[in-house]
Amino acid sequence: MTLCKYLSTDAVVIIAIIILLGLFSIQQFGTGKVSFLFAPILALWFFSLGSIGLYNLITHDISVLRAVNPAYIYYFFRRNSSSAWSSLGGCVLCITGAEAMFADLGHFSVRAIQVAFSCVVFPCLLLAYMGQAAYLVKSPESAPRIFYDSVPGALFWPVFVIATLAAMIASQGMISATFSCVKQSMALGCFPRLKIVHTSERYMGQVYIPAVNWFLMLMCVLIVAIFQSTDDIANAYGIAEVGVMVVTTALVTLVMLLIWQTNLFLVICFPLIFGSVELMYLCAVLSKIKQGAWLPLVFTSFFLCVMYTWNYGSVLKFRSEVREKISKDFLLELGSTLGTVRVPGIGLLYSELVHGIPSIFGQFLLSLPAVHSTIVFVCIKYVPVPAVPQDERFIFRRVCPKDYHMFQCVARYGYKEPRKEDSSTFEQLLVQSLEVFLRREAEDIALEGNLIDVDLDSVSVLSVDRRRPDNDLRTPLIQWRQQCGGSVTSASEEGGIMVQPLITTIGLLEEEEEEDPELEYELSALREAMDGGCTHLLAHGDVRARKDSWFFKKLVVNYFYAFLRRNCDAWEANVSVPHANTLQAGITYMV
Repeated sequence: MTLCKYLSTDAVVIIAIIILLGLFSIQQFGTGKVSFLFAPILALWFFSLGSIGLYNLITHDISVLRAVNPAYIYYFFRRNSSSAWSSLGGCVLCITGAEAMFADLGHFSVRAIQVAFSCVVFPCLLLAYMGQAAYLVKSPESAPRIFYDSVPGALFWPVFVIATLAAMIASQGMISATFSCVKQSMALGCFPRLKIVHTSERYMGQVYIPAVNWFLMLMCVLIVAIFQSTDDIANAYGIAEVGVMVVTTALVTLVMLLIWQTNLFLVICFPLIFGSVELMYLCAVLSKIKQGAWLPLVFTSFFLCVMYTWNYGSVLKFRSEVREKISKDFLLELGSTLGTVRVPGIGLLYSELVHGIPSIFGQFLLSLPAVHSTIVFVCIKYVPVPAVPQDERFIFRRVCPKDYHMFQCVARYGYKEPRKEDSSTFEQLLVQSLEVFLRREAEDIALEGNLIDVDLDSVSVLSVDRRRPDNDLRTPLIQWRQQCGGSVTSASEEGGIMVQPLITTIGLLEEEEEEDPELEYELSALREAMDGGCTHLLAHGDVRARKDSWFFKKLVVNYFYAFLRRNCDAWEANVSVPHANTLQAGITYMV
């Protein structure tokens, strides 16, 4: 079978593979680099569809317009019975893609999409399909290649180029959606960690995942080379689209019931109306399983197993880390020396726990003859902003009393910040932020210890009339300030006076006064530790099923999940831990 009289099947397959290679090769540059061409090409594409369809209607058979009468659906099924039901699986391709417009709700408003669909997409597609039907009335033998055969000969190559570009744009949308879905699955802990590249500083959703991109390219090339027919690919696409519709209807029903708390009658009507139509189409496309519809089912089963295995193993690992983390009471029993020798230096222990002391720290205490005089538990998080200011990057909290010199730190990075950071720069910024934290902590303690209570009942604040002279207005406020340390600000528009009370302390530290001895001691200890150097302590946690576990659990945890962890993007690669002065330790959790 040939696509048209100009190209053979082999030529079409080769051209399709070349286009696919080019399409996936430009993904690394980001959607924003080429998206400015999308609107003109799609507008020209829909204009071509509508114009060619109208031309075929006028030229071949205008009576096809009677197809808008829904009674012909009944006549069609009565006349063709089982074959009509089988053809319904192919007709589903006429409606697929319409719901994809609403995937752009994050970029366009609902009104814009409604206007575009009602005024452009739907009329042009309707004219195109009616025009092809009119052409088939006169040339029924062109059914396998109706689209290109119905194009006037002089317009074949321009329409071929426009159709190819439109198909690439549609494929671009599917590829970008795949990147977005994988990224969100990773954020939810339902997909193995992969390298994510953000291609835009303005839009966080524009991402590029190299591993997914090359996997999609390989699969698409293999499918095109093996099938070599749009029929099988169309059947695979049809069952995928109808499956998405059924799943969406089920999830929206749950949202209506549990989140929106919609009226129960409407909740029941929604799946009955929409779900019945979708299930009818689903039953029709399931008859095409042997003709290519098996492909999305295989891919779905594969990725479902991968996502379930990763989520199951990750949940077991996280619960084990939380359950076995070291308690603060245990460290207090060990004393400030932590049961070993404290030597000058800073130990940066990286962990995925935001709160609490990871159990791997106990492994370091048992394995090392001495530990650093200052310990910082570092947890690196990526936040949905392009970049985090340096003065807001680190958030500290004290873990134990001051003589322990142990802190917990959350380091925040934006999605566009470089992942590779110089070791000395990272350490310098962290120590500077820790010093600022110690100073602010000392100031807060000093303020809390020296606050005095002010008897506000003894202070009379008079109601103010804007017609009184300014000196009369300020008199009671000056008295109030002398009693409780208030400061006078500007008058409000309504005629009242806004008073901002000052925090009054006894013996506030003057600029020339010496610093707190405890603060000076901690700062000197921190500087001494910095002179001793920084050591990056990496923790590798693993999970293994107990011997008395079920066979299925052993298979999933010990083999499948372990395989995914070995081959996914390493955690320390994501956080860009410097390699100089690095110690690694591992711990196995029995689940």
